[in-house]
Amino acid sequence: MTSAPTSSDAALVLFSGGQDSATCLAWALRRYGRVETVGFDYGQRHAVEMQARQVVRDEMARTLPEGRRLGLDHVIDIRGFGSIADTAMTSERAIEVDERGLPTTFVPGRNLVFLIYAAALADRRGMLNLVGGMCETDFSGYPDCRRETLDAQQQALRLGLARDFVIETPLMQLTKAETWTLARQLGGQALVDLILEHSHTCYLGERGERHAWGYGCGTCPACQLRARGYAEWAAQ
Repeated sequence: MTSAPTSSDAALVLFSGGQDSATCLAWALRRYGRVETVGFDYGQRHAVEMQARQVVRDEMARTLPEGRRLGLDHVIDIRGFGSIADTAMTSERAIEVDERGLPTTFVPGRNLVFLIYAAALADRRGMLNLVGGMCETDFSGYPDCRRETLDAQQQALRLGLARDFVIETPLMQLTKAETWTLARQLGGQALVDLILEHSHTCYLGERGERHAWGYGCGTCPACQLRARGYAEWAAQ
């Protein structure tokens, strides 16, 4: 990989292919002249997202007026990290609450690890803006989704890589219903339909049943959150 000139008009989006990251990608395409994406294979049970993310990317490039700004996609294999984490996201375990009050879908430090890899990649790609779909309004209790955590990570990256990185979190204060509103504002009904049909959120990797809010098992925490947010948005 060759190094690119550093530009403040370039962004690297942490892109899983779910509702939140798709909305963040549309947000970044509106704001930056050059946008690239990065995905992480950490051995997740819902590995179907690795296929779904490519479909969502392709459809967004084709559908959105700003799609021409979409550049390279990068996929990083960190399955070794996933095996260390050993949670309900990476192994056949029940989704429940642990002794800390955290759901067993919590992968310890996942967002922090993602951002370290993303920053290393962004350093070589000449990008200072890292965009992620972390949210502390509608979330599953994950401590690495909090803005306080990400502010500390941003400072650590700036010190450790001697780059003025900015971690952008456009969904941080939005509910899931408000995220649907933002998607419509960014890309109209075409983007909403694209997210409904092609994005993947379900922790169990289920894509056999199509609900009003998209595909999923309908029972895992991710599906329940997405379904509730869509119902609230649709009722407005």
